[in-house]
Amino acid sequence: MTFQQLTYLVEVSKCGSINKAANKLFLSQSGISTAIRELEEELGLQFFVRSNRGVEFTPDGLEFLGYAASLLEQKQWIETRYGEARNAAPATHLSVSSQRYPFTEDAFLELLQSPEANRYQFSVREVDMDAVIDDVYDHRADIGVICLTELTEKMVFRYLDSRSLVFHEVAVVDPCVYVRRGHPLAEQEAVAEGDLAGYPYVSFEREQGVAVDFSEEYRMLSLKKPARQIRVNSRSAMLRVLSYTDGFTTGSGLITKSSGYRKIITLPLIEKSGIRIGWIALKGGKLSQQAERFLRLLEKNILESIEFTSRARRALKEGSR
Repeated sequence: MTFQQLTYLVEVSKCGSINKAANKLFLSQSGISTAIRELEEELGLQFFVRSNRGVEFTPDGLEFLGYAASLLEQKQWIETRYGEARNAAPATHLSVSSQRYPFTEDAFLELLQSPEANRYQFSVREVDMDAVIDDVYDHRADIGVICLTELTEKMVFRYLDSRSLVFHEVAVVDPCVYVRRGHPLAEQEAVAEGDLAGYPYVSFEREQGVAVDFSEEYRMLSLKKPARQIRVNSRSAMLRVLSYTDGFTTGSGLITKSSGYRKIITLPLIEKSGIRIGWIALKGGKLSQQAERFLRLLEKNILESIEFTSRARRALKEGSR
């Protein structure tokens, strides 16, 4: 059975006669008759009965005709779909995996506003640091965005090196505490570790067995076993919990103009070493033009986030006078 035979049969049904189908297809009547007869012999069916008025399809012929027409439609769809893809310019691909940072999302959204490509497939996802590293290592992501601290960087660097991944630093910021506006600690210019005692500690949940070095929060000894702890699994849940409770979390302290941070302020942690923010990629790997462009936007948005956070702190300080 061939698509050619099916085409002849469907055309005969449309035209009502072999002669008319042959004229429409610019073929000989005998050629179409032979092709259909061979198909009848192959399947053991009689599709139609010939008469002076044309052809009349048998019940078996009508049933087969429905399948034949469906097959031809699918063939046409496949040829159109993949024929266009073959002739079109190749799609641009970019996949970004990141810890839960607003500046990564902002950079990605900027990229989407002017992708500089007619056809593209872009993706971004927010996950824990171990998943970011695995995504880049397994080629599910071109770029991973993570942060390192003095307590975690040795272990993380060994882990990256074992997977032939390289960390590229973009900025170093002071660790901070995130709290809501109106929190009992909100009027302080900076916070010591002891000031946090008694307040609920909010953190992102981790899968069992994942090392604490991969945590997104800034590690402190007092937070190993907090008396009150709230775990969440998304950045939006984290922001809502912080906005409506006296809970706190720790991290880079960077905030952005996005609406989710309107009720949140960040306070520097006293006498704590800096947090290194950057991105990872395969060692020796060549990045695409879109990846390079995203990295420029990422660096710009990190620096803008640092400046916005500084302005917000100054405004808060001036407003409290």
